[in-house]
Amino acid sequence: MLASFSVTLLPAGLALTADRAPRRLRARIGPVRPVGWGVLLIYAAAPVDTVPRLAGASLDVIFVCSTAGGVLCLAGALLGRVSIYRYQSRATDGPWTAS
Repeated sequence: MLASFSVTLLPAGLALTADRAPRRLRARIGPVRPVGWGVLLIYAAAPVDTVPRLAGASLDVIFVCSTAGGVLCLAGALLGRVSIYRYQSRATDGPWTAS
């Protein structure tokens, strides 16, 4: 699982964070850099959860790292969703009019 995440999510997250996205995807994902940081946070959950298990750490350390991995995954999903929501709400709002 760690290898598959490293092959898929890591390069995609790094590319999006560096503001490298195909033109056909830019219109759909909105702000590229925050979405890239969200993808990297989701990727970070895999090593944080897997490395202590591979190292043979105690059950307490594995539990804390699994919880931290869940928090990282949730934070990445929220960052991506909030940035896309803010982008879409800005796109649908009309120009501000002075009264």
